[in-house]
Amino acid sequence: MNPSRHEVKTIAFIVSIAILPILFSCTTYGRFVKKFITHHTAQIGESEQLIFATSRDSSSSVVTIHAVERNNGVWQIVFPRFVGSVGEKGFAAIGEKREGDGKSPSGVFPLGIAFGYDPSVATKMPYRQATEDDFWVDDVNSEDYNKWVKGKPHAASWEKMRRDDDQYKHGVVIEYNTDPIVKGKGSAIFLHVWKDGGPTLGCVSMPEEMVLKILGWLDPAKKPLIIMGTESELRAMRPR
Repeated sequence: MNPSRHEVKTIAFIVSIAILPILFSCTTYGRFVKKFITHHTAQIGESEQLIFATSRDSSSSVVTIHAVERNNGVWQIVFPRFVGSVGEKGFAAIGEKREGDGKSPSGVFPLGIAFGYDPSVATKMPYRQATEDDFWVDDVNSEDYNKWVKGKPHAASWEKMRRDDDQYKHGVVIEYNTDPIVKGKGSAIFLHVWKDGGPTLGCVSMPEEMVLKILGWLDPAKKPLIIMGTESELRAMRPR
């Protein structure tokens, strides 16, 4: 039985609606990203590479990620937007991240050294191999709090930088609470490979393929930043 003209039009409409987000993601970086860039030029400063990890619900661990670059004064999308994850309890409000709260910090942060299990990786970022002898201290009472140390630390708690899974197989340090380091405000915040798409304890995670693409794209000369939080929280940041 052949479908009627009305049925054909209905099917065509449904298909067009279904593929619209795909086409949109390939051609634009979104209204929020554009407005943030326009109204927060002081926070962006001289950066020419921005990663946005945002959501609309502060309790959601699912985020939309955009990567944009400024060329000759014009911001352009680098990769079609994709999905990542953050803390299992979503985002903390700006300035309210605390150690062990299960939330990711909100704000604008520089991206620091890249790291991973391999001796080297295709990136322009400074790179450090994570071995069995590398640890990141999260003990708030340690003098090495929120630092990468070589050798088993004299601390009550720490993270292995070479984990038993592949979450830290490739990553970049998010420079949150690093200069200065404030005890208890959160530690070991990274961009890294996700585990089955699940939430993190405060980091930003994404598919390994995208971590590698981002590592290959990042350039320290372009002063890359990550902008993370809910759209409403970031929108309310006072321009300065």
